[in-house]
Amino acid sequence: MKKGFDSNLYAQLQTEKILQRIEKFNNKLYLEFGGKLFDDMHAARVLPGFAYNAKINILRALKDKTEIIFVVSAGDIERNKIRADFGITYDMDVLRLIDKIRKLGISINSVTVTQYEGQPAADVFVRKLERRGEKVYIHRKTKGYPTDVNTIVSDEGYGANPYIETTKPLVVITAPGPGSGKLATCLSQLYHEYKRGVKAGYAKFETFPVWNLPLKHPVNVAYEAATADLGDVNMIDPYHLEAYGITTVNYNRDIECFPIVRSILTKITGDENLYRSPTDMGVNMAGFAITDDEAVRYAANQEIIRRYYKAACDYKQGLCDASVPQRIMLLMNESKLSLEDRKVVKPALEKAAQSGESAVAIQLEDGRFITGRTTSLMTACSACVLNSVKALAGISDDMLLLLPLVLEPIKSLKKDVFRADKDKLNLYDVLTALSICAATNTLAQAALNMLPRLRGLEAHGSCMLNDTDMGVMRKMGVNITCEPEFASKDLYIK
Repeated sequence: MKKGFDSNLYAQLQTEKILQRIEKFNNKLYLEFGGKLFDDMHAARVLPGFAYNAKINILRALKDKTEIIFVVSAGDIERNKIRADFGITYDMDVLRLIDKIRKLGISINSVTVTQYEGQPAADVFVRKLERRGEKVYIHRKTKGYPTDVNTIVSDEGYGANPYIETTKPLVVITAPGPGSGKLATCLSQLYHEYKRGVKAGYAKFETFPVWNLPLKHPVNVAYEAATADLGDVNMIDPYHLEAYGITTVNYNRDIECFPIVRSILTKITGDENLYRSPTDMGVNMAGFAITDDEAVRYAANQEIIRRYYKAACDYKQGLCDASVPQRIMLLMNESKLSLEDRKVVKPALEKAAQSGESAVAIQLEDGRFITGRTTSLMTACSACVLNSVKALAGISDDMLLLLPLVLEPIKSLKKDVFRADKDKLNLYDVLTALSICAATNTLAQAALNMLPRLRGLEAHGSCMLNDTDMGVMRKMGVNITCEPEFASKDLYIK
C-alpha cells in the first residue's frame, strides 16, 4: 500500500504528549492503555506506514519511567474469551504479552483479575501465576457503581480493592481486550494514592477513533466496523464542543460514562475542572502523523470491506448474530462502498467457478492476481501461496518445487499416525516441506525467500478456510478474507 502515515513522527509526538501528562500530575500518571501493545494490525492496515509495534516501542523508549499492570476480567477467563487475531484465550494472551514485554526490559508490576465473583477458571489462572512467582491482585465488582458516587469513592467501594504497590512515574494499565476493567483499576488506584497523599493523575490512550479527524472519515468508520460486535458508535464529543467550541470525535461508551467518571474524579481529587470532556482525558496523537490523507482513506475503506467479510463468516459459524454484518453493511452503504471494491474477490470466485473447487487469490505488489485451487494433494490456500512465491521468484508455474519424496511421508504421518480424516496438505505442511526442499534445491530456496514479500498483500478465498490456513496467513501478515460459505457439508472442520 502507498504510505500515508509517518510512524517516526507519531512516536515523537506521542512520547512528548505522555511526558507532558506525567509532569502535569506531579510525576505519577495512571494511563489506561487501549488497543494492542504488540501487533496492532488494524492500525497498520488503516494507517499505511504505521509500525504495528509502534506503541510498545514508545513504552520501550520510556521504560525507565514505566511499569505495566495487566488486567483481565474473571468473566472473560470463565467464558474462555478468544482474542480473534491470534486465536488464543484472554488469559493465555496475558501470559504471552508478559513474556514478550519482559524481553524488552519493561517492568511488569502485576496482573489484576477484575470483576471477580468466585469463578473457578479465574482461581486456576491466579494459582498458575502465583506459582510462577507473579504478583496477582483480585478486584471484585465496585459497590455502588455506577450511580452512588459517595459509596464508590469510599472504603466500601474502591477502598475494598487491594492497593497495587507501584514505583514508576508512568503506570500503564492494559488488557487483552475491551471490557476488562482497565478504567476501574485506574480509578481504584487513584483513590488509594490520594488517601496516601499522592496526587496522581489519570489519562486514556486509545488510538481509535481518531479525535481530530472528521466523524465520517474512513479511519473512524473502520473503527466502527471493527467494533460492530460491541455496538460502538462514533459521536461528536458534546462536552468538548460545549467547553471549547471545538468539534472532536469520541465513541459512545466514553461519552456516555463521562459524567460518572468526571464525578468520581472530582470526588477523589477535589478538582471539578480536572477534565472537561472525554477528549480532554486522551493523549492520542495519531491524527497529527497522517501525511497522505488520500492513501489513508483508501486503506481504511478496504478495511471496512474486510471487516464485513469477517463478520459475515462469523455469523455463518454462529459466532455473532445477524446484526453485526448488517451494521457493517450499513456503514459500507453510507461510505458508498461495495464488495466489488475489493479487487481480489473476483479472481478467487472466477477460479472457483472455472475449476469446480474452492479457490484462493492473492494480489501481488505489481497488481497481478495469483490463484490456487484445492487439489487431491493440498488446500487452495497452500496452492495459492506456493504459486505466489513462485511468481515472485520468477519460477515457471510448471516447475516442481516440492518433491514427492518429501510430501508422501507428511501425508502418511497425517493419515496413519495422526489418523486425520483429511490428508490434504495445509499451508503449514506445505511451507514446512518447502523449507526442507530448500536445503537441496536452490529454486525452492528462492521461493522460500519470497515469503516475507507476502506481508501486507490482499487475499480472498471462495469459501471459509480451515483454522490452520487462516492462522498461518495471519502470521505471515496477509490480509485474508473469505466468502461466508462452507468448504464442504462436513460439520467438523479443523
